[in-house]
Amino acid sequence: MIQNGENYIRFDWAMKRLLRNKANYVVLEGFLSSLLGKKFKIHRFLESESNQEDEDDKYNRVDILAESEDEQLCIIEVQNSREHTYFHRMLYGVSKAITEYIGLGKPYEAVRKVYSINIVYFELGQGKDYVYHGKTEFIGEHEPHDILKLSIRQNEKFFGIKDKDLKLRKSPGDLFPEYYILRVNDFDKIATTPLDEWIEFLKTGSISSDATAAGLPEARERLRVDSLSQEDKQAYYRHLEAVRHMKSLFDTSRDEGYQDGLMEGRMEGRAEGRAEGRAEGEKEKALNIALKLLAFNTPIDIISQSTGLTVEEIKKLKQ
Repeated sequence: MIQNGENYIRFDWAMKRLLRNKANYVVLEGFLSSLLGKKFKIHRFLESESNQEDEDDKYNRVDILAESEDEQLCIIEVQNSREHTYFHRMLYGVSKAITEYIGLGKPYEAVRKVYSINIVYFELGQGKDYVYHGKTEFIGEHEPHDILKLSIRQNEKFFGIKDKDLKLRKSPGDLFPEYYILRVNDFDKIATTPLDEWIEFLKTGSISSDATAAGLPEARERLRVDSLSQEDKQAYYRHLEAVRHMKSLFDTSRDEGYQDGLMEGRMEGRAEGRAEGRAEGEKEKALNIALKLLAFNTPIDIISQSTGLTVEEIKKLKQ
């Protein structure tokens, strides 16, 4: 049985307001364990790009930087609107975490293991799956089945594994950052695994009464809308309305821009006419969206990321 999604707080808002509370670590730990396939015990939260309470940005993007008990770092980001440079920002976020959390003069072995977990509610890239995992591997150029492993000494020094069996040795990729992308809107199946149960919750806001994935029973109890104070409840509903408004604007723009461009292209009767028509239609719709978001007091950098317009183009609209 599925519990009504209106009863539960969206995960992005929960990350911002509730899950940083130590009493609620179990919810986030359950999600991480289901995704990573291993236990991730949170020691503390560190300062991340949007940990600050920024009223203008919280409906579009929320991120959290957690440190595990064994000093690994985990960046969890939820993004509601499309961003063409999102892959670049994933890389930047990981690079920033690595450099900021190694002390001056520390040896290279002090570099932390970083997991970048990206929960996106838009079409990111092109593919058929809804969960993607990116990990570095060093593969032989002339022996494609030869994957580089750590030496016996490295295996013992970095992972405490003394076994000399090559099959049990870690690879250099186990030291490198790992990336996860959850394209939530592409999930359209019956949840049969703990991770699927979590993704179903992320997409629908609903938690099945039969769900047993780690953290979800606690989420069922602690993320109820009716448990919020009146002030927090009003702030939460404003957040929902802002998310819905932005999604509606972008969905309308994408559909209308495509149709307008296609119609103009057909009228021209040439391939270049179709391309130009689509481009002009997309540009016009992006400008219209930007105007509406400006009226909604949306920050210029967020409008730029979401529409693809330059900061200068958006500033001209304000004049």
